[in-house]
This record gives sequence, C-alpha cells and structure tokens, in this order.
Amino acid sequence: MKVESVSLLLLTYLTIGTANRVYIHPFSLFGSGDISCEVVQPKQTPPLETIPSLPTIQESTEPDPHPEIEELKNITQRTAVLAELQNSLGLRMYQTLSRKQADANVLLSPFNAFGTLVTLYLGTSEKTAVSYQQLLGLNWETERPGCVYLIDGHTVLRTLQAINSLTDGPRDELKTLVWSFVNGDADLSKDFVRGMKDFSDASFVRAVNFSQPKEAEEQVNGFIQKTSGSKVENIFTDVSQSTNLLFASSVHYKGNWRTAFQPEQTTLQDFRIDEKSTVKVPLMTHAGDYMHLSDPGRKCSVVKLGLSKRTYMLLVLPHEGVRLQDIENQLLTEVLSTWNRHLKKRYLELSLPKFSMTAVTDLRSLLSDMAVEKYLLGSDASFERLSTKKNFTVDKVINKVQFEMSEAGAEVQNQTRDDRDPLKVTVNRPFLFAIVEGNSNTILMLGKILNPAV
Repeated sequence: MKVESVSLLLLTYLTIGTANRVYIHPFSLFGSGDISCEVVQPKQTPPLETIPSLPTIQESTEPDPHPEIEELKNITQRTAVLAELQNSLGLRMYQTLSRKQADANVLLSPFNAFGTLVTLYLGTSEKTAVSYQQLLGLNWETERPGCVYLIDGHTVLRTLQAINSLTDGPRDELKTLVWSFVNGDADLSKDFVRGMKDFSDASFVRAVNFSQPKEAEEQVNGFIQKTSGSKVENIFTDVSQSTNLLFASSVHYKGNWRTAFQPEQTTLQDFRIDEKSTVKVPLMTHAGDYMHLSDPGRKCSVVKLGLSKRTYMLLVLPHEGVRLQDIENQLLTEVLSTWNRHLKKRYLELSLPKFSMTAVTDLRSLLSDMAVEKYLLGSDASFERLSTKKNFTVDKVINKVQFEMSEAGAEVQNQTRDDRDPLKVTVNRPFLFAIVEGNSNTILMLGKILNPAV
C-alpha cells in the first residue's frame, strides 16, 4: 500500500514577469541530478559513509560546526514551488492535529515538520524514500517496475533555510535548532548529519549510552535545555534501553507588529470560548488601514497584519454563530491564495487578544493519525542509509514550536485624528492564524486559539 501522493501539486506553475507562465515539475528543481533509474535493491547501494565516533553529551555543548554553503541557483523558483508543497502538507497535518485536539489551542509549524521529514529522508532506504517523496509531493512516478527517482534532500533543506533567512530581521527572528542522540554503539551517516546542518541555524549530534534509560533521558533533556537557553525542556519521555536514535527540532518565532499597539488602548474584555464560557483577556486595539476580506461563502473575516517587511499574520475570524471547525475543514492552499488575492485595504478598528504559544508535537503520533506512520517511521520503514548498525530505528521524533509577539512595533502608531468611520473587527471568540513569509508565501506557523488565557 502506498502513501497518498499530492497529485494536484505535481504540476506547478510560476509566473515569470507578467506574461509568461512556465510549467515546472517540482522534481526538475529538486531531483538528485542523476535522472537515471535507480533500481530498488538494497544489495546494490554504495557503501555508507559514516561518522564512526560521535562526541558525547559530556564533551561539549557547543553547536556542531556549520560550513559555508554555496548559494543555490534558481532560488526564487525553488522557494515558490517548495512553499506550495510545504503548505499543502502542513495544512493536512494541521487539520489532523486539530481534529485530535478539538478542545485545545493548537500550534504547528509546517516549515519545521517539512524540514524534519526531509532530514529523516536522507537516512532512508530507497523503498522507504518513495513513501517520503509521495507524502512530501516530490515523487516522480515511473511506469518501470521496481524503479525510483530520488530527490536531492540537501537542495530541499537549503531552500527551506533560504526561506528562514528571509524572515530574519532586526525585530523578527525565526530560529531553528536540531538535535540527534545516537546510541553509543552505532555510527551515523555523514549525509544525515550534513542535512541537519543544511536545515538548522544550529545542530547537535551526540552519542548517548541508553543502557541506563532513566539516566540517559535526564542527560538528553538536560543537554537540550542547556543548548536551547532553557527554551526547550523535558521534551523526551519513556526512553528505553533499545533506543537507537532520538530526534528533536525546535523552531522559535519572535516578532513585532509592523505598527505598534498602544498600551493605553489595551483593555480587559470578555473572550467567548464557547456558548457557555467566557474568560477575561487583554484586548489590544488599533485603528488604521489593514488588508481585509469578508468571505460570505466561508462565513469568516480575514485580516492581514504586517509583522516585518517580509512576514505577515493572516488572521481568520468566523462570523458570529459559525464554528471554527467548519472553517478549518475548508483550509486548502488555494483557499489561502484566494483570500490573499481578494484582500482590500480597509480602515478598521481592530481589537486582538494578546497571546503567545508553545506546542510540542510527537511527529510519529501525528503521522499515525494520518495513517502513514508505518511507511515513514514504523514497521515498514527502513533506515539503512542512516547507520551501518543492523535494524537501526528512529525511535522518537519531536517538534517544538514557540511563538511570541511583542505589543511593540517597528512603526509608532499615527496619533493624527482620522475622521473616517472604521469597520470594527473584535477578535473576542475562537480564531485561526498563520504566520507567513511574504516573498514565497511559506506558512511558517499555523494555529488556532480557543482560549488566549491558557
């Protein structure tokens, strides 16, 4: 049984200039370069280059050295195509996660999840690689039996890192950290370690003795806490003696509004959690020009809020009496594109609750809920390109996401009196939001707020 492929995204167009549309298959941008068919026979794979002796947790807390990486060609095309693929998978993962956590706030980073999967892809056998490529939307179907065309995972990861670099600015930052902890009796693929460096701002690969699992768990969690500046704590639980590899990644977005909210206009107001419950939360208020859309078909209002020069928040508020879940069920990449195309400048009095969020996602559990885990990390997955150790497994994969916004902004609010009559948009009930990198329209974070006081 194959993982469901993202067939709608196998043919993607980019607009170059204003007139010419060039149709580009994603594989043409991210293929491995050798387009010859590689037969899926493990015995014919070349010898694996590994790092036989890895540093231990006790030796160093410094990040692994990151070499200078040559700049990618066709970066604008690559980021645009990859954004479509990442967003599509991210929305599917978010919908699965939200259904499972129906009564809780939810936060997911499609950017982080996609990067994690591509990094793990570098350690798979060719048969398992096909399942990853199908899920990622990067598979090239062939009619020749027993054949597979492989992508260049490093090019994908470097493209993600290029998107990351577009986000960074004096007031906004997206920081990605990655850790791998390997059983002390195993070596690790050089290709995989290189992939961790391609994707992250800082990476750590350490050897651990898992024969004493409780002690190992404390060491691993303590190391992550120390190397993350105490931003990631107690991320691994139930570590066992048979552990081969633990993988964790953290993405932290810290931003500011483009236009500052004025503290004196922040007031404590009711936020309606559901038909029976309300909670008092501070609502920030600002009157000004925003990109806005009222979507009568989907029964919601959409507001675009500027963050940095390149990054924005897309805020989706269901109309009165409409369930948030009904909006979530309609979330597709083309819906977001339609909203963006139809947004119009409008003078609003926008009231928005203060909120920050932290979430931990067990990627294995999420993939299991999507009915694909056994092909990617479970019983049908093979990681023979990850280590020379027989039956090497990836035991735990954890994604940590942190989102925080300051009340401040890059620009001071205009104090000049404006006689226009504003449209009042008060976010005093559950809503959705997405943090988007504006050049490529990559969804960096996606979440729902049922209770901003939690």
